[in-house]
Amino acid sequence: MTSPAALPAVGSPLRLRANALQSLCRQVFALRLVMIPLGAPLALSRTAHGAPTYLVSAAVLLTFMLSYVLFRDWERFGPLLLRHRWLLAADMALGSLLLITAGPASPLGLVALGTPLLAGLVYGWRGSAVYAAAQTAVMAALGGGLSLSLLCILSGAAGSSVRDFLIRLTEARAQLAVAEAIRGERDRLAREMHDSVSKTLHGLALTADALTLTQDPATIRVHSALLAEAARRAVTESRALLTDLREPLPPVPLAPALHALATPAATVHTPTPLPALPAPMAHHLLSIAAEALENARRHAHATRVTLTAATTPTHLTLTVTDDGPGLPPGGPPSTRRGHYGLLGMRERAAALGADLRLGPRPDGAEGTRVHLTLPLEGSLRCPASAS
Repeated sequence: MTSPAALPAVGSPLRLRANALQSLCRQVFALRLVMIPLGAPLALSRTAHGAPTYLVSAAVLLTFMLSYVLFRDWERFGPLLLRHRWLLAADMALGSLLLITAGPASPLGLVALGTPLLAGLVYGWRGSAVYAAAQTAVMAALGGGLSLSLLCILSGAAGSSVRDFLIRLTEARAQLAVAEAIRGERDRLAREMHDSVSKTLHGLALTADALTLTQDPATIRVHSALLAEAARRAVTESRALLTDLREPLPPVPLAPALHALATPAATVHTPTPLPALPAPMAHHLLSIAAEALENARRHAHATRVTLTAATTPTHLTLTVTDDGPGLPPGGPPSTRRGHYGLLGMRERAAALGADLRLGPRPDGAEGTRVHLTLPLEGSLRCPASAS
């Protein structure tokens, strides 16, 4: 047993929402940084020489620099804006400065539309209504006309609509991630129970049945010892499963763990050095190998089973062959209710990103071959000594 694969990291909807909103607000400042250089030459060309030109240039430079600071360090200043609504009034003051110096009809006047948009993104429709109304009043006071006033209202409404859509999207994604995590954990627990405690309890039940059918004292003592051993094994496996739910385990040397699966009828070969895998990966691999050996013994009634594990510079291969009657004519058996061994092997292989194939032996001999190919990442290409 090894520690389970951790549940996917699922942030709360509030955190996901805050991160997404901060990213959108940052893009508003990025758009403003593009608009200011594009509109500044045209605005300056329409400004009288002398003091008016210097005044517009100073307003443009100040607005650009502050927008750049907010864009670059939004991770530092953005949370303040999310917590304190009055800080957005400073942004509106910068936009008003451009409106006063360059005029609402100037291309730089469009920069002021960012304030209602930001208010809608950060504070929703209430905040966008307040700032859109205030920006519209400034536009009207400076002679901006109906069209610019309408744009202020529309930008606030657009920000609020995007915010509502983003909230619904992040909440839906969070709920979906939680549902997938729960389903994945249920499947994982089902595999662990099938591959450990379930089999032990099945053997315990068979031993108990045999015990009820005999009256020979010596046989009763043997079966009682087997019953006690199976019960202790079930307790150990249950404790190991509970431990895996709570504590991570260190990497597992693969070769010794595979050789521990050997039986009088099953031999294990590791012709090349095998890596020490992370505990969850090693557990999946060992469970696939153990299930293949168990299927060969229980279902194929094989008298000789060979397990071979080897590595190349890029892959690890695991092969289990037996001398049983082979697969039925229709191929591998389909999953039936209560028979989940093959399904568990495929799910474990998918969790590893490995290719699992079940079919006849390639040498033409009677029997079945289970072949798994696992790509090795760079961190896993440090082989331990072979056994």
